[in-house]
Amino acid sequence: MKRSLLSRYMLIVLSAIMILPISLPVVSVVAFLQGGGKVADTEDSKLYRDGNRLESMWHMEAAKLGNRSPQQIDAALERKKTEYPKAELFWVDGSGHTRLQLPETGQLPDQWSASYTVQYMKQGVSADDFTIVAFIGGSQSEGFMVFKIPRVLMQSGAAEASKSIGPIFVIVVLIVLAIFLFISLLFFYGIRKRLVRLQAAMAIPAGNGIPASVATNQPDEIGQLELAFNEMVGKLEASREREANEDGLRRDLIARLSHDLRTPLTAIRAHAFGLKQETLTEEGRQSLQLIDRKIEYVSQLIENLLSFTLLESGKYPYRPERIDIVRMARASIAGWYPAFEQQGYEIDICLPEAQIYWFVDPEWMERVLDNYFQNVLRHAKSGRYVALRISGEHGGRLTIADRGPGMAETSDERGAGIGLAIASLMLEEMGLFSEIVSGSEGTFIHIGTKS
Repeated sequence: MKRSLLSRYMLIVLSAIMILPISLPVVSVVAFLQGGGKVADTEDSKLYRDGNRLESMWHMEAAKLGNRSPQQIDAALERKKTEYPKAELFWVDGSGHTRLQLPETGQLPDQWSASYTVQYMKQGVSADDFTIVAFIGGSQSEGFMVFKIPRVLMQSGAAEASKSIGPIFVIVVLIVLAIFLFISLLFFYGIRKRLVRLQAAMAIPAGNGIPASVATNQPDEIGQLELAFNEMVGKLEASREREANEDGLRRDLIARLSHDLRTPLTAIRAHAFGLKQETLTEEGRQSLQLIDRKIEYVSQLIENLLSFTLLESGKYPYRPERIDIVRMARASIAGWYPAFEQQGYEIDICLPEAQIYWFVDPEWMERVLDNYFQNVLRHAKSGRYVALRISGEHGGRLTIADRGPGMAETSDERGAGIGLAIASLMLEEMGLFSEIVSGSEGTFIHIGTKS
């Protein structure tokens, strides 16, 4: 579990989460160092920060100036200006006339009306400036005096430092998020790369038809999948090797049996031939004919079995050349003509006058036609019909047809179908296709080029 993909990705997520709270004090230290270590309150922030103190001071000063001359009030404001150099001071006498403004801005009217005074006081409360209005001597008749400073002067040095830390902290959060996304991208890219490699190994088999093993470097979930895949490949290779050994033993056994069975068959055939020279009853002659026919059938079966084994192993001699398939088909049906005629078959031949060339092995092609004609002769006797047709379409199409009961029906001489299997293998090896359409009304075998 320690090295699983889930635990590794959870470690990445937790690391990103833990970096955020750790980064806040680090950012504070960085901001402190960038500000020269002056995070503490400055003299200005101490002087102007306490609004209640400033308000009490200004009201006390106004109360002391009651019944004083304008010159004395001007002098008192000038002293306060010296004490609070960043403040804006002015006073208005009882008749509403502006007397002194420190510093001189020219924004105040010379004569104050009641409505303007009320409007000014409302703006002073809601504006960005901190404004204190105090009546001189505590009475409206003597006028009022104003103390005004920007509210930013009332903020502490720590607050100003926190304002400078905010943008830096946002930048740090964005950097951490970018790093987290980049690491996540690398993490999932590595997973995808390993999965694609495993998919490629599954989809592209090696020369023996079995996928190649993949390298296993990490003991996580994908690593376990790779181990299971390699184990499956090993089992497939062992199964393929075992199958090859068994197939070799089977082919060797068939070859040996085919060779060993020929000797007693030859002896039996010789004795059967000798019996034909003797005087036999009609029943004896029929039995001898049956024995001779069965010997011929077994000999042909052994020959087919051996040929099928050689074809499967790729050891059957194959010598392709350019031949006229029309001429070969005509020669083949001519050789089978007496056999079909003897059995009472209607022979329907339709061959073109033009030559049609196929690049095939003539011995193989002759063997294919013989197997199909032999199949018709043995299993389609009920229809007593055989047809051979060739058309020049699509490079040439050869058709053999009968009117027998179809391949699904049983026959007294039905074997294992090795002759048809041999024909199919030979056609496939020669690059030809074969299509068999069989039903109760007969069988049609179509042979042609694949191009």
